[in-house]
Formats: sequence, C-alpha cells, structure tokens
Amino acid sequence: MGRQGSKVAIVGAGSVGATLAYACLMQGLARTVALYDIDKPKVEAEALDLAQGIQFMPQAEVLGSDDIAVCADSDVVVITAGAKQKPGQSRLDLAGATIGLMDAIIPPIMNVAPDAVFLLVTNPVDVVTFAAIKKSGMPPHRMFGSGTVLDSSRLRYRVAQECGVAVANVHAYIAGEHGDSEVALWSSASIGGLPLTEWPGPDGAPIMTEERCESIQREVKESAYKIIAGKGATNYAIGVAGARIVEAVLFDQNRVLPVSTLIDFPGVGEVCLSLPSIVGRDGVKSRVVVGLNRSETIALENSARSIREVAVKFGVG
Repeated sequence: MGRQGSKVAIVGAGSVGATLAYACLMQGLARTVALYDIDKPKVEAEALDLAQGIQFMPQAEVLGSDDIAVCADSDVVVITAGAKQKPGQSRLDLAGATIGLMDAIIPPIMNVAPDAVFLLVTNPVDVVTFAAIKKSGMPPHRMFGSGTVLDSSRLRYRVAQECGVAVANVHAYIAGEHGDSEVALWSSASIGGLPLTEWPGPDGAPIMTEERCESIQREVKESAYKIIAGKGATNYAIGVAGARIVEAVLFDQNRVLPVSTLIDFPGVGEVCLSLPSIVGRDGVKSRVVVGLNRSETIALENSARSIREVAVKFGVG
C-alpha cells in the first residue's frame, strides 16, 4: 500500500490526468488520490469509475471534485490541466493561455497544500514550469516539470528494440527541451556498462552507428505527433512516466530522472530545461553532472536559448 497517510492531487481530469491517477492507484503509490477539475460531472465520473475498481488495486481512497479543497494537505500535486486550443490559435498563443491558467490554479492550491511538491506536466512544460516558479515564488526544488522523462523512455525503448535487450538495461537520456530542440546524450549512453556505440550486433560490428542514432532521435522527436495524429492525444506513456516521478518523491527514492528544473544556463540566463537530476522526498535534490561531447554541448545551449526566447515573449524571462 501507499506510504501511510500520503496523498496525491491531480489537477485536470482529462486523458492525461485520469491515466496518471489510474497508474498511481494500480501501483499503490498513495493512500488518497484526489482529482480536481472545473468540469464537475467529468471529474466526479472519473473518480467514481476509478474508485469502483479499487477491489482489484491496493487499497486507497479516490476523490473527485470541482472544489479546490479536494487538494488539501496533498504531499504531491500534479498539474496536467492546460488551456484548450481554439480555432486559429497558434502554439505560442496556447502557451500564453496556459501560463494564464497556471496563474489562476497554482496560488489557491498552494494555500490548501502548502507543503506539497508540485509536478507540472502541462505543455509546453519547460516554459510553463519556468513561469509557474517565477510567479508563485515556490522554491525551485519543490516545483519542477516532467521534462524529458517521457522522451528518455521513448529513446530507451527504441534502443532496446535495435539492440535486442530489455529496456531496463538501457541507460540513456534526452536533455534540454521537451520538444523539437531536445538533445539525445549519446556520448554517455550505455548498455550493461558498455558504451552504447560499442554494443555489438550478430556480426560483431557496432549496431548503433551515427546514422542509426540520428534516425532514432528523429523518431523520438516525431513520435508524439504520430500518436496525436492517430488517436488525438498521448496519455498512457506520460501517465506512467508521471507516476514514476510521483513514486520517487513519495518514497524518497533518490531516483535519477531528467526532469525540467530551473537553471542559470551559462551564456543564456535562467531557464527551465531537463538534465538528469536526483529526485526524492523534497523534490529535486541535485543535478547529476553528465559528460557531454562538443556537439551535445552546442545543441543543449541552442535548446536553452530556444526555451528562453519563448519565455521572454511572455514576459517571464
């Protein structure tokens, strides 16, 4: 069962929020899982549907309400809610609307759950996380984004397929933006302690050639678009990825995860982007220093600049 007395609040009862709640319940991460959404019939229905399956999960209480009080005394608050895109609205306009939504959501939640760790999943997650930290005054280690945890999972999945090993044996990260400027850290990637670029195929030659690495990185970048085109949204992988981050906090696991955190990036300035970090009970404890080659260093700086430019456009730089 979940840690005694622990509570997770999920803001937004859409496909991502509901799936994340389901993942937390199936894994027994908390004794109480609360869903909050302004759509009362929707949030109450999602909570009831989840609660009626508790017989087949670790024992927990499931709450659902359009009253912010449902989030009271939470240990972790996960924000999945975002502004809905309107006809003719650009991605930048959507980002601005989502930042405005955070202005309305976060202060009242901080009032009812003052000791919570906040995890933001809402896209564009890096800019939204940066704005939320700056506007809320929350200590950066207690407010961070899901970042490239999902992207790194996508990368490891494809590498495992190519190399014929279990995903758990692949150690590789995506860093930077959760988006088009993300950077695969190939130089530090490994399988079973062997550098990834040395992993042999049946003929003894390395499988992960430069061309194959570039192809996989392109697939990882485009996979979300492919899923959205086919089914309208991504929800399963981000749901379990979010649950893994929640688990790291609630159980003080000191797990290394590439979450989006506030960084004073050299030559760029303050920005939220993803680097491998140690995540535990108090949130982000520290960042892990990962060796980068020259091309990765340049690409990461470009990614930081890209995120920073968008943040400045919305006056949160």
